[in-house]
Amino acid sequence: MDGTELRTRVAALVSEATAGEVSASDVLAGGSMISLGVDSLGLLRLVDAIELEYGVEVELNDGGRTLDSLDDLVALLVAARSEDSPAAQG
Repeated sequence: MDGTELRTRVAALVSEATAGEVSASDVLAGGSMISLGVDSLGLLRLVDAIELEYGVEVELNDGGRTLDSLDDLVALLVAARSEDSPAAQG
């Protein structure tokens, strides 16, 4: 899955987590998910969906770094993939 596909899929997960209240196209346009209308329940659903689909642990406020935008989430997933790759392990 390339970066564009990953962005598109994560944006769809945001939309699903908010029961369609926030559209994937709005998420793809950028900005804070909170300002787009993603509430705390939506964020929890999103974290669960990302953890299930990608097998990574997500902390929304990890060491002072917030995960509040699509770019933040994509960067987290790319970094997790890099850590799991054979080149990173050995």
